[in-house]
Amino acid sequence: MDKPHSPACERNRESILGVLRRHVAGCRHLLEIGSGTGQHAVHFAAAMPWLNWQCSDRAENLPGICAWLDEAALPNTPPPLELDVNGDWPAGPFDAVFSANTLHIMSWAEVQRLFARLPAVTTADAVLAIYGPFNQHGRYTSASNAAFDAWLRTRGAHMAIRNAEAVDALAEAAGFHLLLDVAMPAHNRCRVWQRMHG
Repeated sequence: MDKPHSPACERNRESILGVLRRHVAGCRHLLEIGSGTGQHAVHFAAAMPWLNWQCSDRAENLPGICAWLDEAALPNTPPPLELDVNGDWPAGPFDAVFSANTLHIMSWAEVQRLFARLPAVTTADAVLAIYGPFNQHGRYTSASNAAFDAWLRTRGAHMAIRNAEAVDALAEAAGFHLLLDVAMPAHNRCRVWQRMHG
């Protein structure tokens, strides 16, 4: 099959890698939620060979992810797992979790489920990094994000750019404290939390 391709992945991967390289340097087992095409996984796993990069996504996306992983043939990318946040989760434990451009695709109830499930699959000091657009204080951070949000809502009433403060509250409830909120190209953010045991 032809490998799926996301131009956005090509554009944002170096910026994201710069953040990840600093914050998952001590991690060994990372779960990527919503691996999409698989391009990020191949790029990041090649750049961070100490890290076992576990892809996951809904069943319909797994063949495309496999195409990228099989071609790259990296030793630190096991076969992708089927993961729908509403269903069964892998056992873990993972000391890092990463997700890019997923929170605005899921319903808010699914975002809540994602964070609620994290404590069961992560280590006591796990790092969580999420990339994508966020609203601040209930407001769009750019005209392009406002236009993107309007487009999302035409695709599905459950889709929307999420408020950073609401996501932080879910993270806190799951035991993850915000370490970093970095401005990224194209009016996106990379937000990094760390689980604080107890």
